[in-house]
Amino acid sequence: MITTKQRAYLRSLANKLDAIFQVGKGGIEAPFLRQVEDALEKRELIKIHVLENSGLDAREAHDQLVSAIGCEGVQIIGSKIVLYKESKNNKKIQLPRS
Repeated sequence: MITTKQRAYLRSLANKLDAIFQVGKGGIEAPFLRQVEDALEKRELIKIHVLENSGLDAREAHDQLVSAIGCEGVQIIGSKIVLYKESKNNKKIQLPRS
């Protein structure tokens, strides 16, 4: 569980990021989840765009991803989701202390 201060720090880092995944009409399935997990292991912080034709709103997609992967949901703005998961092997982001 990340603190409010850590969440604010991650949001500031996410401002510069572009969305690297899109949730489309295929929805959220096992291959998509594996790709997101791999990206989180490499980058720790990613942004995902939820398309209108996906049948999900951003909150629903966020909840599904967080529960399936076990990552932290940092932010939802419009149709964009920001996710964070500490990497086991490629630690790049140093979170501020509480």
